[in-house]
Amino acid sequence: MGFFFCLLGFLGKKESDDTLLQEPLLNGTCTSNDTQSNKSSEIDAPRSNASLLSIVSFSWMGPLISTGHKKVLDLADVPQLAGVDSVKVAYPIFRSKLERDSISGSGITTFKIVKALFFATRWEILLTAFLSLIYTLASYVGPYLIDSFVQYLNGKRAFENQGYVLVSTFFVAKLIECLAQRHWFFGVQQAGIRARAVLVAMIYNKGLSISCQSKQDNTSGEIINFMSVDAERVGDFGWYMHDVWLVIVQVGLALVILYKNLGLASIAALVATVVVMLANVPLGSLQEKFQEKIMKSKDKRMKATSEILRNMRILKLQAWEMKFLSKVTELRKTEMGWLKKFGYVFALTSFVFWGAPTFVSVVTFGACMLLGIPLESGKILSTLATFRILQEPIYNLPDTISMIAQTKVSLDRITSFLRLDDLQSNVMEKLPMGSCNTAIEVVDGNFSWDVSSPNPTLKDINISVSCGMRVAVCGTVGSGKSSLLSCILGEVPKISGTIKLCGTKAYVAQSPWIQSGKIEENILFGEEMDRERYEKVLEACSLKKDLEILSFGDQTVIGERGINLSGGQKQRIQIARALYQDADIYLFDDPFSAVDAHTGSHLFKECLLGLLRSKTVIYVTHQVEFLPAADLILVMKDGRITQAGKYNDILNSGSDFMELVGAHREALSVLDSTLADSTSEKSIIDDESGSICGVQKSVKKVEAACGQNGKADDIAGQKGQLVQEEEREKGRVGLSIYWKYITTAYRGALVPFILLSHVSFQVLQIGSNYWMAWATPVSKDVKPPVKGSTLLIVYVALAIGSSFCILSRALYLVTAGYKTATILFNKMHLCIFRAPMSFFDSTPSGRILNRASMDQSAVDLNIPNTVGAFAFSMIQLLGIIAVMSQVAWQVFIVFIPVIATCIWLQQYYLPTARELARLGGVCKAPVIQHFAETMSGSTTIRSFDQEARFKDLNMKLIDGRSRPKFYTAGAMEWLCLRLDMLSSITFAFSLVFLISIPTGTIDPSIAGLAVTYGLNLNMLQAWVIWNLCDMENKIISVERILQYTTIPSEPPLVIEENRPDGHWPEHGEIAMQDLQVRYAPHMPLVLRGITCTFRGGMKTGIVGRTGSGKSTLIQTLFRIVDPAAGQIQIDGINISLIGLHDLRSRLSIIPQDPTMFEGTVRSNLDPLEEYTDEQIWEALDKCQLGDDVRKKEGKLDSAVTENGENWSMGQRQLVCLGRVLLKKSKVLVLDEATASVDTATDNLIQQTLKQHFSNCTVLTIAHRITSVIDSDMVMLLDNGLIQEYDSPAKLLENKSSSFSQLVAEYSTRSSSSVEK
Repeated sequence: MGFFFCLLGFLGKKESDDTLLQEPLLNGTCTSNDTQSNKSSEIDAPRSNASLLSIVSFSWMGPLISTGHKKVLDLADVPQLAGVDSVKVAYPIFRSKLERDSISGSGITTFKIVKALFFATRWEILLTAFLSLIYTLASYVGPYLIDSFVQYLNGKRAFENQGYVLVSTFFVAKLIECLAQRHWFFGVQQAGIRARAVLVAMIYNKGLSISCQSKQDNTSGEIINFMSVDAERVGDFGWYMHDVWLVIVQVGLALVILYKNLGLASIAALVATVVVMLANVPLGSLQEKFQEKIMKSKDKRMKATSEILRNMRILKLQAWEMKFLSKVTELRKTEMGWLKKFGYVFALTSFVFWGAPTFVSVVTFGACMLLGIPLESGKILSTLATFRILQEPIYNLPDTISMIAQTKVSLDRITSFLRLDDLQSNVMEKLPMGSCNTAIEVVDGNFSWDVSSPNPTLKDINISVSCGMRVAVCGTVGSGKSSLLSCILGEVPKISGTIKLCGTKAYVAQSPWIQSGKIEENILFGEEMDRERYEKVLEACSLKKDLEILSFGDQTVIGERGINLSGGQKQRIQIARALYQDADIYLFDDPFSAVDAHTGSHLFKECLLGLLRSKTVIYVTHQVEFLPAADLILVMKDGRITQAGKYNDILNSGSDFMELVGAHREALSVLDSTLADSTSEKSIIDDESGSICGVQKSVKKVEAACGQNGKADDIAGQKGQLVQEEEREKGRVGLSIYWKYITTAYRGALVPFILLSHVSFQVLQIGSNYWMAWATPVSKDVKPPVKGSTLLIVYVALAIGSSFCILSRALYLVTAGYKTATILFNKMHLCIFRAPMSFFDSTPSGRILNRASMDQSAVDLNIPNTVGAFAFSMIQLLGIIAVMSQVAWQVFIVFIPVIATCIWLQQYYLPTARELARLGGVCKAPVIQHFAETMSGSTTIRSFDQEARFKDLNMKLIDGRSRPKFYTAGAMEWLCLRLDMLSSITFAFSLVFLISIPTGTIDPSIAGLAVTYGLNLNMLQAWVIWNLCDMENKIISVERILQYTTIPSEPPLVIEENRPDGHWPEHGEIAMQDLQVRYAPHMPLVLRGITCTFRGGMKTGIVGRTGSGKSTLIQTLFRIVDPAAGQIQIDGINISLIGLHDLRSRLSIIPQDPTMFEGTVRSNLDPLEEYTDEQIWEALDKCQLGDDVRKKEGKLDSAVTENGENWSMGQRQLVCLGRVLLKKSKVLVLDEATASVDTATDNLIQQTLKQHFSNCTVLTIAHRITSVIDSDMVMLLDNGLIQEYDSPAKLLENKSSSFSQLVAEYSTRSSSSVEK
């Protein structure tokens, strides 16, 4: 005992020494970064400077638990982790070990990861191994002494005061047992938390450096699963870590006791034990097989779900959401099929277990009869107590086996991910700035996204760009322009050639990547704030005005993927981020397409020609008017650079460039003919300087007019950040949640049967033990009350009865659990899919995915067993109490106060545990969300060389996730230790009582039975409490799922009594009356009273500055947002009175971000399967994709990867056009549909639309003036009001109209470029 405490002291001391060394260092780094968010760093880790006594008794948890009892805990109340437990300390240890091992041989293998994990947690593992051994030894003291105790009660005294010696031995053994067990459990959890954190950090870092090719094989959904499921499972493995070798020790000790009691019959016991263990092996392997299938099908479902959530807006606009819901439901059905099989195998396993001790004891006692070994009640009780202890290892063995299997599967999955190819590190040579005067040089470069494919993406690339040059890249859709930029960034695998890069780089992607967080954080992107530079950048990106409109300015929190910003604003914030970095080389991938003409030319002037005068800039553009300013123009076609040179040189030398410019001229000629009758070119240019002032004046007037309003709105909007904190319920989990959960399946009809089965099992179990104790003599000289055969037959009958009760209980439980999981899943998913768009805008998809994966998997696999286990352990506890009070009712004198104290302790502890569990849930989403964001923006992060900062941020988030977990474990052990002590006192009291009453007052064998059961008292009591807490923690998942079943849903999809007829809308006339729209009750109005009529069959162009309400108008037309006041009528039908599907399926839209879904070309064009192949081919040919699709192997069935990544932006846009051509509706909306295509393709789209939609109402939101100039009417919006609405010709006559100024500016910009 002394030795054990010394060791404990030594190890405890060793740990705290380390942590004291690391602590100040760590805190220093935390606090310097940002003091506000890390308030919690003020609370140091209490364990690192606790005294030995405090560590042994877990008293260091006291302050936290008392805080939690007084108030609802927040993350700030949870102390930091000690140095060793923090991922910042543990990860480098793990990584260096793994790297040392991996240098020697075949890269990373599962075994090497296991070795490195062991290395990172070795002290905990060794300490817990020692403690678990001590625990096992102590737990067998009881059964070993029972026989002596029964003999003592029967009057045999070996020496003076033998009774008291026995009692103290029992008591001390119990104490050591409970101390060792508590510290063992805490140690394995500590190791598990650390292992999980280290793996998550590893996966994250890998995700940052993984190549695009590998990324296509593993979608972000799957990678998120490595993080949220597999790493989690490796962390949970700690519980089972020592069971493998402990089983051998436990069986060995049991045999020693059995041999002492029963002689040779103990061999029979060994054989029976081995048989039971072997019976589990096939069951275990089945379980593992099904588990793997469940994981695979879950990956598939999560992948589909995350894609759907990303593109929810499109699905709603197209009225496809229910079709996609049925897709998810189908995937879920497959998953449930495997779950059901898994459940029934699990039921069989538990049947084998509970039957095990009875089976072993029947065999053993049978052997005794055959061998003629006399059975005495003392020996039998000792044997039964031993079997009872043996039940644990045998019971846990299949669990352990399946856990080892699952952990191995998880580790293999993680290893296979870590083995994926990284980006080639040697693609390019980086030179420091100023070491040479060529900024970028590519010699004989051949690059391919897919290294295995025969024809490379980029062929024979030769470019040399001197410092300070401006290079433009142009070419048709899919010619490899974006790939060229990617290869300069080093993202594309190199087949041959060399790239040299001199200086730092900044990159602006084609589709904007915005982090969720404040706008300011997005622009600074990890740099220090320099006010002057910051203001300059805002000015250059014309963001000032947008920030004034937002109620929090640059402190506005952006929703996930920049959801509450318009396309143009996202793009400009992205440009601002690049400008603020002050790099040497700038790469722009067509950033001007998402903004209107005015802003586009402003950006070009201010950014490229202004702030970046002296920098090297390469920009991809579709707009010919930006080309003349370049020092070098590269024309791309089919992955080659076909022409290179200055604007005028190329113009005369080759055909590719002529095509692009020709298309542009054609578009301009339309514009010129409209202008020709008003004035000559020259005067427009003179006029421009004046007209711009004019625009500014009119803008100022409007602003002054709405100044008053603006202020009022501002105050209203003060509370209005879009993304609110994740809601977490506070306080107790309401009983209603349990009730809802229990009664979900069959209205709770199975519950009574489950309880009944278990009660009868308990009764039969106690009955059979009672029978053995009563029917066997106390010693050799007493005549047995019944014959040996009768003894055995009754025992076997009772045993068989109890086993069947267990089987029926397990089957009922699985059935009820399965049904409940299905119902909850369908309810939640239906509610999510029917939720209004505002829900998706303000809820990060991580939260929804968390519920669909983590919480759903808890409901599928854990919760039924947890709730069951609580009920069963309660019933067992009552059984034990009944048996003990049979013998000595006096036990109640101690028992009642002890139980009262236990309940009080548990009530004292629960609020803390509950809030820690909830905090754990809430702190989990940020890790996953940050990871998902990083994965989608990895190119941008790498191009800014910001990996280190993101890795650091990720470590902070991981620690935030580990803190609640670590302290949950501490709190649990704090409670269990105290409960164990109390129940040991009860047990000791009942023993003292038994030895102090006169001999013969009480039947020794029955007294022995009470002691046998009493040995289990502390374990059971702790088990009940543990199950209760575990159930409270787990049921939170049900609570979170139920939260999402109460989302207010959109208006009905179909209103039966109000269905428009089949041909509606026939004319397509749209009338708006006093339309007012806001996005949420607490947000300011976006449209502030719009009244106008779009006549049927007319083309109307809608123009206006970014954020003037263009997109909102369209969303209101589709009822993505419902008007706060006013109405819209289409052909005389008020759209607010018909079902959403009736409305949305009759309108067509080509949205701003072209979207494709994973699947085939056919499923992308026609997800609802309404059209024939001929019709689909016809549509593809009309939108010029027919040839591209015919080239592919699968034709209409050729694959489309996640987000349509294997198609270029322009091709995706054409697919959207194809959808519209198939649908042929009377009203068509183009939301800046031609932003990401070159002018030639743009003209082609315009031609197609003219041809096929000549008699339809077309509304175009445009940034290119050419796409609106030939429409019948133009509407100019400003700040939510109509500023001008007339035919283009009329507006152009009036020189002071804002529209004519826009046109003037555009044509100046363009004509100058064409003439140069």
